[in-house]
Amino acid sequence: MDKDLYKAELYPLQVNLVALQRHLIADDRKLLVIFEGRDAAGKDGVIKRIVQHQSPRETRVVALGKPSDRDRASWYFQRWVNHLPSQGEMVLFNRSWYNRAGVERVMGFCSEQEYVRFLRDVDPFETLLVDDELIVLKYYLDLSRDEQADRLEARKSDPLKTWKISPIDAVAMEKFDAYSEARNAMLAATGDAAPWRVVKADDKRATRLAVIRDLLSAVPGIEYPYPLGPADPDVLRIWSKGDRPTDFLEH
Repeated sequence: MDKDLYKAELYPLQVNLVALQRHLIADDRKLLVIFEGRDAAGKDGVIKRIVQHQSPRETRVVALGKPSDRDRASWYFQRWVNHLPSQGEMVLFNRSWYNRAGVERVMGFCSEQEYVRFLRDVDPFETLLVDDELIVLKYYLDLSRDEQADRLEARKSDPLKTWKISPIDAVAMEKFDAYSEARNAMLAATGDAAPWRVVKADDKRATRLAVIRDLLSAVPGIEYPYPLGPADPDVLRIWSKGDRPTDFLEH
């Protein structure tokens, strides 16, 4: 996407995000935005553009590290519960409890029993959140094989991105198909209370604009300073359990 066009479209969307935050604060609403997806899919970049002009008192980004021994001995969802938004807050999860259906599943960090239990429990858990008037939006950012390879390679040569390198990167390409299978199983088994938004993220700028437009449109009852326009349907799709990934994604 052209850089000048991107900047021209991003500015009014960020003004609308400020209006969204004012609405959340004034009406004591709670918004949770979950970002999942492949390594290097651009989750950090999307989150950065969403929070760039938000009040830090009412906006939090949560990116938890490896679980501690206590975390592993606790109810699986427990480590995230304390980070959920309270009234007037927007919280963005850079990865979430869906680690169990993605990285943990593919890398063998959880047992088959733990994985099956997660798929059984996650929709009822999210139903509790939604019933408590928490707005839950979930985005899965996906990449083509070639684009992921290029981005992972770029991390090695850019000194400003070396902090993103992790041991998981080393096997991301090797396990590309396994991650596709895990993604497909997750999309087929979850999303009753809070549907997935699946995003084709090869174009970083188009991805950011589509996600922000969708996020703004998903919170009802707000009059925004600028017209929204729909998220590009070639970039973002709200998922139904019966949808086939091959109808939208290339792999």
